[in-house]
Amino acid sequence: MDLLPDLWRQEYWLPPGLTWRDVEQLADRDRPRPRDLLIALPLAVGFVALRCVFESFFAPPMGRCLGVKNRPKVMAAPLPKLESFYTQRSRHPTQSEIVTLMSVCGKTQRQIETWFRLRRNQDRPPLTRKFGEAAWRFFFYLTAFFAGLACLIDSPWLWDRRECWTQYPVQPMERAHYWYYMLELGFYGSLLLRISVDIKRKDFKEQVIHHLATIFLLSFSYCANYIRIGTLVMLLHDSSDVLLESAKMFNYGTGWRKTCDTLFVVFAVAFLVTRLVIFPSKILHTTLVLSMEEFQPFFGYYLFNVLLMVLQALHIFWAGLIIRMVYKFQKGKLEKDERSDVESEVEEEAQDKRGEDNADQGEDYCWERSKDNMNSKLRMLTNSCVLTNHRASVANNMRKAQ
Repeated sequence: MDLLPDLWRQEYWLPPGLTWRDVEQLADRDRPRPRDLLIALPLAVGFVALRCVFESFFAPPMGRCLGVKNRPKVMAAPLPKLESFYTQRSRHPTQSEIVTLMSVCGKTQRQIETWFRLRRNQDRPPLTRKFGEAAWRFFFYLTAFFAGLACLIDSPWLWDRRECWTQYPVQPMERAHYWYYMLELGFYGSLLLRISVDIKRKDFKEQVIHHLATIFLLSFSYCANYIRIGTLVMLLHDSSDVLLESAKMFNYGTGWRKTCDTLFVVFAVAFLVTRLVIFPSKILHTTLVLSMEEFQPFFGYYLFNVLLMVLQALHIFWAGLIIRMVYKFQKGKLEKDERSDVESEVEEEAQDKRGEDNADQGEDYCWERSKDNMNSKLRMLTNSCVLTNHRASVANNMRKAQ
């Protein structure tokens, strides 16, 4: 705290009437210190290394047990001009750009569109990679949930939320809660470190916001000694994330459709209940209302609740995606995760098939028109020949009569 003294002004972090001296009544081992957060950096790097080992040696045999297989890919023909356009300008050329490429490469429109589709398929991540990512997150969330439940099962604030603010901020910190915090912070730090190389999904921006808000929320709540309410937030989130990643794992496998559908339904119910019911009615009510029974509002109170509101906004966004998936599931149209990677192979192939059908229909139409024109010309030629023969026959008969 000697560094940046203006940042650590007590009116920012503590309720009115309390100072840092009051918090220092606790032993160094029993109170959170900002420099403790530095351990999250090597933990994040360690999680990245552990994930590489897990995805290389443990995820493949798990995938084989579930029947995870990569789809065969047809390689695009090597065309330097199209490859340059694909890497430097756009993976999805517009109609005018396709016309330009047709003149440059001497290819038809269908050949250009087919080449770009095959080229995009080459860059699409294989199912084994998706499975490895889902398996790693499942492993962590499962471990974190049961570890968090074990260290909180005897804590009074798990059953009585008013205990979160009893004698705040002079609340001793248990070592189990310290490591629970640091491991969660290190894990989300590792997700942020690998976000540029992980599979990009439709909610990529929301994921970045979520990771940043979570890291900032964990760091701020630790420094302000909001550890009791923070542990409840982490436990609540890990409970439904386990079901999500397990459903993904079975979705990537072969012959597990019923298991995947069952897990998805259970996850949807758990997510909607925990994020849209329990989180606002219990967690937000505790931080917004019950905390006011112990102290008056201050800057840290407002900042902490704003960060929780950001998480709640993300919950609502993802709940909308889940509800749409449930609707498609009931209609029997659910083929993929609404948060799947940016391009859907099934969707793109369907669009290409419709494009080819339309092209075939256009060719059939042109052929029919050409055939009609040809028949019309043949009829005219036949009539002309008949008329010429008739005239020649009449002239011949008149010469004979003369």
